[in-house]
This record gives sequence, C-alpha cells and structure tokens, in this order.
Amino acid sequence: MEHANDTAVVLLSGGLDSATCLALAHKAGFTVHTLAFDYGQRHRAELLAAERIAQAQGAASHRVIRLDLGSIGGSALTDTSLAVPENGGEGIPITYVPARNTVFLSLALGLAEVLDARAIYIGVNAVDYSGYPDCRPAFVDAFRTLAAVATKAGVEGHGPFIETPLLTLSKADIIRTGTKLGVDYGLTVSCYQADDQGRACGRCDSCRLRRAGFDDAGVPDPTRYQS
Repeated sequence: MEHANDTAVVLLSGGLDSATCLALAHKAGFTVHTLAFDYGQRHRAELLAAERIAQAQGAASHRVIRLDLGSIGGSALTDTSLAVPENGGEGIPITYVPARNTVFLSLALGLAEVLDARAIYIGVNAVDYSGYPDCRPAFVDAFRTLAAVATKAGVEGHGPFIETPLLTLSKADIIRTGTKLGVDYGLTVSCYQADDQGRACGRCDSCRLRRAGFDDAGVPDPTRYQS
C-alpha cells in the first residue's frame, strides 16, 4: 500500500510554534489533520486556541485526545500545587511534563498509520526552548528509529517521517517564518498560566521567550496580557 502522499498529521498545542508548523505543512502541499491533547494541563485556553487555529488554517480535521498525565504528576503544568517559575533558572525546569512528547508522538503515529499519512509535524525547538529533554535532536532521531519498527506501516517501509521544521530556528526566525505564511499569532496561547480568556501572565518562561521573539523579529506582539 502506497502513501496518500498529500496527508500529514500536525501536533497542535495552540501555541506559536505548532501554529507555524501547521502553516509549513500546508506550504509543503499536505492535507493536514491536526491533533491536540487534553492531558490535564493547568488551563483549557490552549485547547480552545488549537481549535481556532485549526479552523483558521483550514485543517481537514481536528481531534482532541484526552489523557490524564496529571495522575503522574511531577510538573507544574499538571499539578497546581507546584508553582510555575517566573525567574528562569538552571537545569530542566519544573514545567517539564514527564514523557509528554513521547506519548504525544506515539498517539500521532497511530493516527498517521490509520490515515496512511506521509508525515507527522511537531514543533519541537532546540534553540529558544526551556531545556526540555524531549525537544532535542537526539530525542527526535530516537523516535524516528522507533517509528520505523513500531507500526505495520513502518515495517512495510511506508511509515510517516517525523518532521521538525522548527528544530534549529530561533523564536524570532519562527515568528518571521509564520508571519510570511500569514499565521495569525493573535489566535495562539503560549502562556503556562493563561487565564480563562486566554490572556497571558507575561512572566513565565514561555511568555518571556515569546515576547523576546516578537521583539527580535521586529513584529508587533499580538499577545493579550492579563495586565
């Protein structure tokens, strides 16, 4: 069975990076199916943002898979008893969610096999990121090896390729790329502790990286802040 060569799955978190990935998948000529995860994160604003982005960019379908990574704990994004850091720091931050990208890519791999998709897009970034181990090239390479042996499609030689077009870009370069492609960043939510209206705190690591990215790109920041 050959690929439906125009099909791709895009992991869509509702944030700036994944919205840019979706635009890049469209630019590459794919019919795109987006996939978001309700995994027990602190707020639902990013899920609403993902739905808006999928609709605005013309995704062929948008799915939300429900998980309970909060039952594992260990992250300030799934355990509200842990404070979201607002002053940076060294090492892997408490906002790292254990095994998140491994789980997300595994489920995307299953959907891609069902759809006979040629590619899976994920917006991991190893430049302007928060030190997460599952955003590094070593992780992506390891998962590509797994994908080749873990599914019927992979064993038969037509499994999807894991696309990481943002891996080596700065946040400013990502914003410039998306702006050229017409991405409406006003629809996105990147904040770790956004309120119910999707307004950003302006203080967490993600907010700081996002704001600096717009400044460095010379693009007006459309983010709605809480104050």
